[in-house]
Amino acid sequence: MQESATQLVLHNYFRSSSAYRVRIALGLKGLPYEYLSVHLNRNGGEQYQPAFRARNPHQLVPVLSDGVLDISQSLAIIEYLDEAYPASPLLPSTPGERARVRQLALSMACDIHPLNNLRVLKYLTGPMGLDDAAKEAWIGHWHGIGLAALEADLVRDELRGRYCVGDTPTMADCCLVPQLFAARRFSLDLAPFPTLLAIDAACQQLLAFQLAHPGRQPDSE
Repeated sequence: MQESATQLVLHNYFRSSSAYRVRIALGLKGLPYEYLSVHLNRNGGEQYQPAFRARNPHQLVPVLSDGVLDISQSLAIIEYLDEAYPASPLLPSTPGERARVRQLALSMACDIHPLNNLRVLKYLTGPMGLDDAAKEAWIGHWHGIGLAALEADLVRDELRGRYCVGDTPTMADCCLVPQLFAARRFSLDLAPFPTLLAIDAACQQLLAFQLAHPGRQPDSE
């Protein structure tokens, strides 16, 4: 295990898909860190409190603190970890493969996840006045479109191996596993996505993915 020059601190919430990605990345890279919970549903949402808002004006988790440096946005954090702590890289060595990993990761982090994020769902059932059935229809619709496209993309990809790209887990796998966790939490049918399920099963055999699971975090409900 490589040692960090300073104590890494991860401000996160156990069920946040974005934070889940970073926990996986830290585990795959063998980096110890301090876990600080920012509970998104407690006390009106701890992400809105002044102390956290001063750290991240976007009021979102995760935030990684490395010494005096605070970094938000999960993919930026993962790329920072790869550059600052290069052992066990999460991006491949060739430009084409690196671009492919980024493409897959961004499709999940930017296209699928935001439409089903907690603050979006709260807005749907709050100011927009949607009932639970309409909210679940929204979740199923956007998850289904995104996962179907991802499945089709990976089926045709010659770079796919045991994992999303090749036979070593990458940033793309750090995104896939939390996205499927979220889909299962919303009781979505994943049978139409056998390629995604096979990659997820391979990831789940690794300790880093197991330890990052929301149910194993100290603030898990």
